[in-house]
Amino acid sequence: QVQLVESGGGLVQAGGSLRLSCAASGPGTIIGINHMDWYRQAPGMQRELVAGLNNDGTIKYSDSVKGRFTISRDNAKNTVYLQMDSLKPDDTAVYYCTAQMTTVYNDVPERDVDYWGQGTQVTVSS
Repeated sequence: QVQLVESGGGLVQAGGSLRLSCAASGPGTIIGINHMDWYRQAPGMQRELVAGLNNDGTIKYSDSVKGRFTISRDNAKNTVYLQMDSLKPDDTAVYYCTAQMTTVYNDVPERDVDYWGQGTQVTVSS
C-alpha cells in the first residue's frame, strides 16, 4: 500500500559526493513514520546499517561512514536523504532505504510495518 522509491545513485570517483533520496508514497495514507534508515549491501557481504534517523531526532551512523555521511529527513515530503561525501571505493554497494510506518489503506490501518525500497547502486571508482 505504500512504497519507498530511492534515487540518486550512480558512479563517482573516490573523494566525490552523492546524495541519495528516498520518498515514501501511497496509494495508502501514511499516518506516521517511526524511523527511516539507510542500509547497504556490497557483493558477497551482508546488508549493513549505514545511518538511521528516529522520530525523536536520534541519529546513528556506522563507524565506517561517521564524519562523511549525513542523514536527514523532510517530514512534509516523507523523504529521507543520505548525503555522502569523501566517498571511498569501499562504499561501493547497493543502498537501500527502509522505514517503519503506520498507514491506512481502504480504511484498514497497518501499524509499525517495515518497508524497504528497491535499492540504488552506488559505485565509487579509485
